[in-house]
Amino acid sequence: MIKIVTIIGARPQIIKAAALSRAIKNKYSGQLKEIIVHTGQHYDANMSQVFFDELGIPTPDYNLNVGSGGHGSQTAAMITGIEEILIKEKPNAIVLYGDTNSTLAGALAAIKIHVPVIHIEAGLRSYNKAMPEEVNRIMCDHVSSLLFSPTKTGLNNLLKEGFKNDSLPPYNANNPKIYHCGDVMYDNSLFFSEVAETKTTILEKLKLQKNKFILATIHRNNNTDEPKRLNALFRSLNDICKENKLDVVLPLHPRTAKLLEVNLEKELYKEIKNNAQFKITEPASFLEMVSLEKNCKLVMTDSGGVQKEAFYFEKPCVILRPETEWVELVECGTAIIADASEEKIKNGFETLIKKTDLKFTKLYGDGHAAEFICSEIIKYIL
Repeated sequence: MIKIVTIIGARPQIIKAAALSRAIKNKYSGQLKEIIVHTGQHYDANMSQVFFDELGIPTPDYNLNVGSGGHGSQTAAMITGIEEILIKEKPNAIVLYGDTNSTLAGALAAIKIHVPVIHIEAGLRSYNKAMPEEVNRIMCDHVSSLLFSPTKTGLNNLLKEGFKNDSLPPYNANNPKIYHCGDVMYDNSLFFSEVAETKTTILEKLKLQKNKFILATIHRNNNTDEPKRLNALFRSLNDICKENKLDVVLPLHPRTAKLLEVNLEKELYKEIKNNAQFKITEPASFLEMVSLEKNCKLVMTDSGGVQKEAFYFEKPCVILRPETEWVELVECGTAIIADASEEKIKNGFETLIKKTDLKFTKLYGDGHAAEFICSEIIKYIL
């Protein structure tokens, strides 16, 4: 039996892990044993536990409970905890997702004690190293033995950085293997799309009509911590809401909710609070987000994951960041980068809402990325 340790800690990783855990349970349970370690990076119950319950992910074997904190103290605590678990469990490899501090901590802990690193969602680049996530994913890629990129662009990014696509086994950090495998989140979206329709009542709860609301998410530090940017974003959303008679639904990260009263201009804050069509809600569960994404008219987000999910459900997207690692979305015309510019946000909305020829091609695989990854892990270990 091949043993892998999977590290999760933030909401997106919990969701991504569901695809691999499901593939192991349904097809590879006789060959792969998965030990799940939850770092506790997302410490709000609504941001984590609900996802385990909804997605059928096994209860984590370990929980480090690191909670919030500065990048240094949080990452250090995770490295220490993960290293102890790796020494105890003696796995054949560690599996890491995405680009969070949990990802970085897992990579550093594993490579130092010679546990092979497997990185799912490798090769993504925003080319903005001011983003902590960009640093995390670059460092993780460069100590990995197996790198699974969800896109051709990601694979090409790795080739530009010196990785080879014709390397021969045995694979290790000095001789890594890179793959274009499709996106495990596309696997999840296909699997959970119908489930969401029967298991959630979020549309009724928020009194929403299909295709008559905008779904927005704002959580990145440079948007929430900078009053000028935050005000521009909320002013744009509020104006679009009023001018187009469309509801705006904004499931709000607990951290952002605390900052609104402090960082928003008082008049704007008051106006939004009194606007019945501007619906600020608690963080949505994964199935609730699937339902919102599937039934909205358009998405506005600073989240990389939500950008993709909008594409899966064939919804146009205004990106509230200066760049995106999912460049294919912009190249194919289904997403527009607006950053925190009121003019660009409104123009982006108007452009996308009027387009009748948006093409949502198969950019992210065939819905079987997790099965492919499992089969390659088995080949690699054997």
